[in-house]
Amino acid sequence: MKQIIAIILLALNLMPAIVKADALQHAVQQIESKWAHIHYNVANKQQVVAYTQLLTEVEALNIRHPDQAELIIQQAIIIASNAENIGAFSALSAINQARELLLRAIELNPDASEGAAYVTLGSLYYMVPSWPIAYGDNDKARKMLQKALTINPNTIDANYFYGDFLASQGQQAEALTYFKRAVLIPVRSTQVFADSQLHAQAKQAIIDNSQALAVNKQEFTIAYGKQ
Repeated sequence: MKQIIAIILLALNLMPAIVKADALQHAVQQIESKWAHIHYNVANKQQVVAYTQLLTEVEALNIRHPDQAELIIQQAIIIASNAENIGAFSALSAINQARELLLRAIELNPDASEGAAYVTLGSLYYMVPSWPIAYGDNDKARKMLQKALTINPNTIDANYFYGDFLASQGQQAEALTYFKRAVLIPVRSTQVFADSQLHAQAKQAIIDNSQALAVNKQEFTIAYGKQ
């Protein structure tokens, strides 16, 4: 009887933590869904207002759930996404802030959101300008994106963005491998819209990079003859 009572008391003590974790997970999923709606459906001119409102929501959640890597990652993604819609100097400040937030998230929990901090930071490293303008660094991008795939090789985001990075480096053949993997990974039941959009981008990337490879092969044959 004493053992049963002890188990019941332990379960009751754990319940607040479980409820809090579930609430946090639901909140993160809602933020992800709202971000996807803004990113894919809202016109650029209206995105600044929409992202600002969403950022306010995340900041309020950060107060209720401090030092949660999942929320910090979402905050960084929103700030980085909005950088495309604001002036150059403000954009530089935004991408710097996004990087600091992502590094903080990695420090707190590198595996949070299936390695999303590494995917996002890796993407920033190859998309933003290099020094002296910003911190673009292809070597760091490669390491970050590979780390994300190490944490979870079965996410659409990690495979798509590593493929996109490889394509940006002229490695179309290697990129195709990851775009094809991204297409084969099922969409998440909690993020059907966002994942479906990325599936569509991966399919288009397969077409574009296959065509680029065909053109390169044709140009090589014309220049050097059949090998």
